[in-house]
Amino acid sequence: MSKDNGRPRDARIDSAVLDAATALLAEVGYADLTVAAIADRAGTSRPAVYRRWPSKAHLVHEAAFRDADATPTAHTGVLEDDVRTLVRRTADLLTTPLARLAVPGLIAEAAADPSLHARLLERFSTQGWIGVEDYLRAAAESGAVRPDLDAVTVMELVIGAALVAMLVRGPEGLTDEWVERTASVVLQGIRP
Repeated sequence: MSKDNGRPRDARIDSAVLDAATALLAEVGYADLTVAAIADRAGTSRPAVYRRWPSKAHLVHEAAFRDADATPTAHTGVLEDDVRTLVRRTADLLTTPLARLAVPGLIAEAAADPSLHARLLERFSTQGWIGVEDYLRAAAESGAVRPDLDAVTVMELVIGAALVAMLVRGPEGLTDEWVERTASVVLQGIRP
């Protein structure tokens, strides 16, 4: 005999909550955003929100990145082009209007929330980083990159550069020229 786990969740509530979080994030910013305000805007209750997301940060993460391009990057086999594409996709992911509002708060909260930290890393690993480990392994075997290189290190370099550039230059500073210079520096660091 199977136990009934209750009625299935209503996908319309999920959508309404994400829409409300998106709108309110744009209106009031991360710091002033509350789950109560999101629930009110979505026409639901705070418990209904918390059944779906364990915290405001988890909800904002989902809302801010739900429309992000999650297709794997096609690797051309030309190291320079592929590194440039990874840098560009990372910059694009972090500089959307919603990401610009969400990322500083998410980074701060991820430091104290291991599950959010893991979710953020998962986001990056599925947004253009799929296959990078295999790609770098093959590039190391052919002598194109250092043999001790790993995908996480490359990911840290690219994401870190983009985050610091956003802080120093502002999101508008992650231009094509910035992508070219950053990709060049990364390439210098990963080549043998």
